[in-house]
Parts: sequence; structure tokens; C-alpha cells
Amino acid sequence: MSIVIHNSQSNKKEEFVPHIAGEVKMYVCGPTVYDFLHVGNFRGAIFFNLVRNWFEYRGFKVNFVYNYTDVDDKIINRAKADGVSAGEISERFISEFEKDFNSLALKKHSHNPKVTDFMSEIIEFNKKLIANGKAYEMEGDVYFDVHAFPEYGKLSHKKLEDLESGVRIDVDSRKKHSADFALWKTAKEGEPFWESPWGKGRPGWHIECSAMAGSLLGEQIDIHGGGLDLIFPHHENEVAQSEGAHGKSFAKYWMHNNMLNFGSQKMSKSLGNVRSARDFMKEYHPEIFKYLMLSAHYRSIIDFSPQQIEHVVSGLARIYSALGLADSAAKVAGDAAAVPADFQKVLDEATKGVETSLDDDFNTAEAMARLFEVVRTFNTLVRTPGPVTPKKAAVAKAFLKWTSWLGNLMSLFNEPPGDFLRFLDDMLLKRKNLDRADIDQLVAARGEARSAKDFAKADELRKQLLEMGIAVQDTPSGSEWEVAK
Repeated sequence: MSIVIHNSQSNKKEEFVPHIAGEVKMYVCGPTVYDFLHVGNFRGAIFFNLVRNWFEYRGFKVNFVYNYTDVDDKIINRAKADGVSAGEISERFISEFEKDFNSLALKKHSHNPKVTDFMSEIIEFNKKLIANGKAYEMEGDVYFDVHAFPEYGKLSHKKLEDLESGVRIDVDSRKKHSADFALWKTAKEGEPFWESPWGKGRPGWHIECSAMAGSLLGEQIDIHGGGLDLIFPHHENEVAQSEGAHGKSFAKYWMHNNMLNFGSQKMSKSLGNVRSARDFMKEYHPEIFKYLMLSAHYRSIIDFSPQQIEHVVSGLARIYSALGLADSAAKVAGDAAAVPADFQKVLDEATKGVETSLDDDFNTAEAMARLFEVVRTFNTLVRTPGPVTPKKAAVAKAFLKWTSWLGNLMSLFNEPPGDFLRFLDDMLLKRKNLDRADIDQLVAARGEARSAKDFAKADELRKQLLEMGIAVQDTPSGSEWEVAK
């Protein structure tokens, strides 16, 4: 068994070998807390939750740091606009983020550091860079000297000369080189500040993560993750800072999740298609949000189009419909039966398939395919006419155990099936402008017609329901319906 990761720095898959056997030190860039997070911000939170869970399943001890950036121009600007302090803004939106995080039922991180709690470490980090000749101070500001770090650009694969030639106007002529970036900035009037050897100021964005990662995980870490948009300049600058300070490699593996599109358009404020995760989960459901994020490989673009969301709803409906049937069948009393050998073989092969998929750069799309193979076999064995037999009950119990195993890894499939299926139906009924009571009445009328052996009327009512997008299934306990998905 070995886990293979696509390393953004080498741009190829590499076998995971940690610095310390059996341990994983992982740092993932968290949110800048000035507003509700949009749906794209949560892709990393959801995906790296799976990564941590998988490492733990494979026997590793994981130290997972996910930070809050609570010092930033956006926070200061929001505070000014709202007439409150920057601290009030950051604390408010940390709280709002945690509400959304809890709604997603993701596992808590090992540490959630805030920049404001690491000011002394950030200042010491800057002092070390200056002492090492990698940074310099100019009138209260501290800059990193990119020419003092010959490997600058090795993560993003950008050349320093190209970066500098692309700068037409140097906004700060005091810098030695146009590509030099701020490590410490002199505080402006009305901004929060901290005392430092260079006067009152606040840290630059990039130095914050280097200091927090170094303080909580050490000078060398195994995995650094984040969105694809962070490779340059943020993560590139983290490499330069951390390796410039400590003189050794910083992160062994760099993992970057791709972006989101809305109807094939990139999400952006200028297009007006930025959507908060909170709003999305209110309209849909956290389960739909998580499934959508994990249904594609993390390095591929996800399209939040209506068609894709419909596809996700359909997939979840199939899974939860099977879970609901399994719940019911597993509760039937009777003589215990062994799990049929053919179904156990399907489960064993699916387990191996999931393990192979997730070991191969966390391929959640392939893992989901294995799940649907199990669902298909379960339906073939259990969703059949007649009473629940001991054999069916045994299959149902094995199915529930297997889906619980996969669901715990993905933080999915743990909703009560009946409640979630009703939610999906109510959501779809609302879009079709249909009322549940009216559907119940039509289904009941069809049931009465069948009982009276008026099959012509029963068929007519079934056709009417089908035209409305309602599927009816006759069971020994009566007729059941759901919105066709």
C-alpha cells in the first residue's frame, strides 16, 4: 500500500513518504475572514477533510493546520464601511465560517490559528530573514529580496526575469527589485497595528502562513494545500520565506484544488455570479454541496451549472433511496442469514476499488463509481417483489455497513434517508410549482381505483402523475411516490 500525490512543484505524481514515519504534517490555507465564504472557498475545506480522513484510515497520525487570516486590507476596508473595528469584522466572520463548517459536518482540524495570535512569531521570522540577508528594511517597511533566493519561482515555474519585465510601473520605488514583496508594512492612519523593531505596522499576507506553519508544524512539513489561485504569488512567496529563513526545504508535497465555474463561466464579482456557501446550502442542502465537490477529481474544474446540480441530486437520490430501503429491510425480524457470497464479493471488490482510487491522488470520482456499482447490485438483490427475506435483510445490513464506511471517509451519506429524500422531493416540487398534498391525493385516488379493480382509472391517474414528473411504486404496504430524478 502506498499513497501517490500529484505534486504541483514537480508537476507529477509522487509516492508519499513523510518526514517522520507514520505522521503527516499538513497545512492548508484557510479563509480571509471579511465576509461569508463563497462556494469556491469551501472546495478546499471539503476536499482536504477527505485527505486527512484517508491518511488516518491508512494508519497515519495527522496534524492538520487550517488558518484564519484575520489581518488584511479587505477586513480593514469592511470595518471602515461598517463603522466597526477590524477585530469585530474578523471575529464575526470566523463565527459565520464555523457555522457553515459545522453544517457540513466536517471533522475539526488539529489547529485553527489566527494571525493576530502569532504576531511575535511573525516579527521573529522577519528578523531572521533580515539576519540571513534575505530581507531588508526601508523606512518601517520590510521586503523580501527575491534576488537573494536563487530558487524563486520553482513552485509556480515562473522566471524572475519574466516577472520583473512584466512590471511597467514600480509602485514602490524604494524596493531593490520590482518583484520584492512586503513582509511588514507600516501602519496607515486608522489601521490596526503592532509594535515592532521597525515601528508600528502589520504583517504582509504571505509571511503570516510561513510563521504559523513553522510554529505549529516545524520548519519542514509534508503537505501544503490550497486553491490553484494561490500558487502564485502566495505559495511561491511562502517557499521563499520559509526556505530563506530555515535553509531547508519547506513543504515536500504541494496540493492544489482547481476552481469552480458557473455555467462554464469563471466565478467573479464582475460577472455577478459569486455565491456564498451559506446561500447555496439554504437553497439546496449541505449534502448536495459536499457531494458536488467530491464528485469530480480535485484537480479538475467543477461546473456549478443547473444541469450538474440536477445530476448530483439524481445521484444522491439513488444512493439515499437504496439506504432507505436498506434501513427498512435490515429491521425485519427473522432468522439471521449470512451475507450472500456474491454480494460480499461485490463489496470486497468495491472496497479494493475505493482504496486504489483514493491511494491514487485521492480520485474521489472513481471512488464514487465504485459506490454506484454497489448500489446497483443491492437494488438487484433487494428491490424485488415480495416480502423481505432473511437473505435480503443480510444484504441490507452489509450494504449499510459498507456505505457507512465510505460515508465516514467523505463526510457523506449520514443523513436520515427518509428525511433527506423528503427534502429532495420538496425541493423539486417547489421548482415544479407542485403541492405535496395534491400529489398525495392523486396517489390515494389511484390506490382506491386499484382496490376497486378500476384499472383504467388507475392507469389514467398514473399517466397524469408521470406527466407531472411523479414516479409511483406499488409495494406490499401500499403505493409510494417520489419526484422523478
